[in-house]
Amino acid sequence: MKAIVFDAFGGTEVLHQTEVEVPQPGPGQVRVQVKAVGVNPVDGKIRSGIMEAIFPTILPAIPGGEIAGIIDAVGEGVDQYKVGDEVLGWSETGSYAQYALADATVLAPKPAGLDWTQAAALPVASDGAERVLDLLDVKAGETLLIHGASGALGTIAVQLATARGAHVIGTAGPNNQEYVTSLGATALVYGDGLVERVRALAPNGVDAVFDAAGKGALEDSITLRGGTDRIVTTADFRARELGIVFAEGPQRRSATRLAELARKAADGDLTITVGATYPLADAAKAQQTSDAGHGRGKLVLTVA
Repeated sequence: MKAIVFDAFGGTEVLHQTEVEVPQPGPGQVRVQVKAVGVNPVDGKIRSGIMEAIFPTILPAIPGGEIAGIIDAVGEGVDQYKVGDEVLGWSETGSYAQYALADATVLAPKPAGLDWTQAAALPVASDGAERVLDLLDVKAGETLLIHGASGALGTIAVQLATARGAHVIGTAGPNNQEYVTSLGATALVYGDGLVERVRALAPNGVDAVFDAAGKGALEDSITLRGGTDRIVTTADFRARELGIVFAEGPQRRSATRLAELARKAADGDLTITVGATYPLADAAKAQQTSDAGHGRGKLVLTVA
């Protein structure tokens, strides 16, 4: 099968397409014929080697862990899925490939109304957003500031937070203000004077801060909170030196919750935005865009 592989840590130039053996499912696993793959910032961090302490990688490696596709082989003990079922979720083997293995318990059925690219964009973003909202203990009536509200993670976080009854202020670039507003947040351009502009919108202060951007907003967040309490980042590696929580714990990977959110998306009750798609062979270009911090939605690889 065709797969994207890296044999050494480094920039996107270490990624190349090659032929590898088709994996065989073990007990509790299924093999998925991959239709679409979510490209996540962590993919580039693992490729670069800076995540070795958290995600040790045996080289050569296939990047990725988020998939949407069709089950084409079922391992021993799997009775909830059969060959031909369309699914989305997390893979056990690298997902930048034509086939990937997955634990059957972390897959959800793909609704007919959800296309492959949207399906591939949902698992990691929804899981990460809910994990951070729970860490922050966001409640109805509170004001939550989200940095990077137009990105893949921010897009889902805004919607899940407003569903909890929170008032969300979302920062994004000038071209994404209307988009952030459409998600249900009060949009704000990031950059100079952020503290004063947030205070003008929330004179009683912000109750929690979710940094999904990693673009130097932690100091302003500390000022707005009057300390480091209830600030969580998923993107700024300066967190520890500033005394802020970096959300790096294990993913929850709830198939039940993923199935619920997939149905909402298929029914039009949850917005999933795919910012751009790339063919598998252009995985390096996709990661270059991801590494640079693209503006809106999720980057997705499509697999023939």
